[in-house]
Amino acid sequence: MSSYNPLQQYFRQPKIYIGLPSKGIYYPAGAIQGDVEKLPVFGMTGMDEIMIRTPDALLSGETTVKVIESCVPAIKNAWDVSNLDLDLILAAIRIATYGHNMTVTHVCTNCSTEQDYELDLMKIVEHYSNCKFENQVIIGDLKVTLKPLRYKQLTQFSLTNFQLQQRIIRAESIEDPEEKNKELAELFRNLGELQNDIYTDGIESVDTGSVVVTERPFIREWILNSDTSVFDTIKAVINRNKTTWESPTHAVKCESCGEEGRIAVDLDPSNFFVAA
Repeated sequence: MSSYNPLQQYFRQPKIYIGLPSKGIYYPAGAIQGDVEKLPVFGMTGMDEIMIRTPDALLSGETTVKVIESCVPAIKNAWDVSNLDLDLILAAIRIATYGHNMTVTHVCTNCSTEQDYELDLMKIVEHYSNCKFENQVIIGDLKVTLKPLRYKQLTQFSLTNFQLQQRIIRAESIEDPEEKNKELAELFRNLGELQNDIYTDGIESVDTGSVVVTERPFIREWILNSDTSVFDTIKAVINRNKTTWESPTHAVKCESCGEEGRIAVDLDPSNFFVAA
């Protein structure tokens, strides 16, 4: 049998090309192959669609990783995808698979009428193409350099948070007040530590003027032993970046009462790919 497949000419082709907002700066060597300003994006295969529509398989993040690597083959390790690029990549995959229009159901906040709106996902691509990441924080003599989290980190934090929230729900049903309060106090302390880890992992380095500290244990120890004002200053910049990189809202108008509002597309893979 010939090694050449005569059906090869009918294989899927790229439907859209994207430039990564991060410019590939925050990726390890080898994670991306190709021009980060023009990465080809293919539509999902039948197997990709089956995986992305299985909610239980999405929790670990493994499914999203496989779909990204399938549809954007230039990305060799999707666990390393920067948080700056993730939503744009997901939007591009959906555009390549189903087209740039997406129907979103919204309930009017004024008259409670439920309506469907058709949104253009290309606005998401345009939005992220123009976002800027603020990566410098000056605190006295220190220069703190920030970095976006990777998809692997985001998934781990989300999974840990989910597990803690489930444990809090179970702890609320403990009948013994002393045992209940003890368990809840421990769980809320764990949530606080998780939040601190998220902010700490968003720090790439701290420049003291004489030495640049990049070791994670040293940075974490510094954060834990700093004044509240130091943590709040870093947190403020991280939160500004978070707001900047949120999914853009779309203007809509209720056909029943004329109320104008704005809605955002939920880019969570468990919901984003459900409706074609």
